[in-house]
Amino acid sequence: MFKKILIANRGEIAVRVIRACKEWGISTVAVHSDVDRDSMHVRLADESVCIGSHQPTNSYLNIPAILSAIELTNAEAVHPGYGFLSENFEFAKILEDYKIKFIGPSSKLIRMMGDKIQAKKIAKEYGLPVIEGSEGGISDINQAKIICKKIGFPVLIKAAAGGGGKGMKIIREEKEFENSFSLAKIEAKKYFGNDEVYIEKFFQNPRHIEVQVLSGKNRTVHLHERDCSVQRRHQKLIEETPSPILNDQIRKNLFEKTVKMVSQIGYEGAGTVEFIYENEKFYFLEMNTRVQVEHPVTEVVTGIDIIKEQIWIAFTGETALKQSDINPKGHAIECRINAEDSKKNFQPSPGKITMCHQPSGFRTRVDGAIYQGYNVTPYYDSLICKLICHGRNRTEAIQRMNRSLDEFVIEGITTTIDLHKKLLNHSKFIESNFNVSWLDNEKII
Repeated sequence: MFKKILIANRGEIAVRVIRACKEWGISTVAVHSDVDRDSMHVRLADESVCIGSHQPTNSYLNIPAILSAIELTNAEAVHPGYGFLSENFEFAKILEDYKIKFIGPSSKLIRMMGDKIQAKKIAKEYGLPVIEGSEGGISDINQAKIICKKIGFPVLIKAAAGGGGKGMKIIREEKEFENSFSLAKIEAKKYFGNDEVYIEKFFQNPRHIEVQVLSGKNRTVHLHERDCSVQRRHQKLIEETPSPILNDQIRKNLFEKTVKMVSQIGYEGAGTVEFIYENEKFYFLEMNTRVQVEHPVTEVVTGIDIIKEQIWIAFTGETALKQSDINPKGHAIECRINAEDSKKNFQPSPGKITMCHQPSGFRTRVDGAIYQGYNVTPYYDSLICKLICHGRNRTEAIQRMNRSLDEFVIEGITTTIDLHKKLLNHSKFIESNFNVSWLDNEKII
């Protein structure tokens, strides 16, 4: 096994990776910005290296500084977590050239599946249904108009190199098109350095379903699905598994086609294939070539440590699991706890945590990096921790989540804990009568 792994990330995912490494006796290196010196991931790691100032481009996105930290500490491998450099094929390629193991797929696969246009073509080639839209990137506005008229409004414009809802515009009527198209290109350039966009049919009332996979040279397995349909402006708030709306036949079809594609492209590592689901039909959306924020719900129902499996595949090239080893039990829900004020349009709420009591108890898990006295900075994503509850069924999982949210105390900053209490007790959530547009269309926040 690897003797030393550097974690090129921060916050709760860096803590999560460090914990998995410690259980295997692997030494860990934390990298951090100047404002993250007192962060939990720095405290838990065996070694730490400051790689720059609070600006992400000067630290967590600073490839030369991270390479220097690798050389300084003699790390054998790098775990990128999610976000930052986790899907940066250039970073992965540099590590490959320097014979440092990137704990993820090859740079070639990251590049191939990170290009949403190329990924859509690949999915179609291997039998996955895809959303109707442009065959490639669009730059000419007149060409874009022709495509929109062909597939019909509403349409969705997306940044080809993007994610997380950035550079994404919904166009419901033709008169909105020119302005939205221009704004999407500007945002794509700003956030991803590439103004290429593509167009696809917009679904009015879809669910967001994703399939977790682990793949090595020997085989590809799926770890069943997650339902991530509770979203606000394309940002996930609550995830669960299994999806309350899928039947066994749809699952079987979804899993078979997903595994076929992932296996045949030669993928190695953990990954997630995402789908839009509406009217009992699913359509390929994208593939994330990294661990997901919501991976814990899959872990608690399967009993499988996805981070450890990632590390094992990176070291051996093979997955130790067989499909028959994966037998999910019960139902799990995850609430993302953000340092935000939902009553003020989700305004970030940085500051010092003056009181922190985290829930515990039967089948209750908290993945986080906060503690009493910790200072939440305004420079990074507002996610501070995740609360995961597991029950024998969905009803019990909701009950346990409600109890756990009531126990969760964070003072000194405003968080989304109260929002989650409201959502968990809403009739539409309880009845699973919602879609990705629910929170954007109803005044419940």
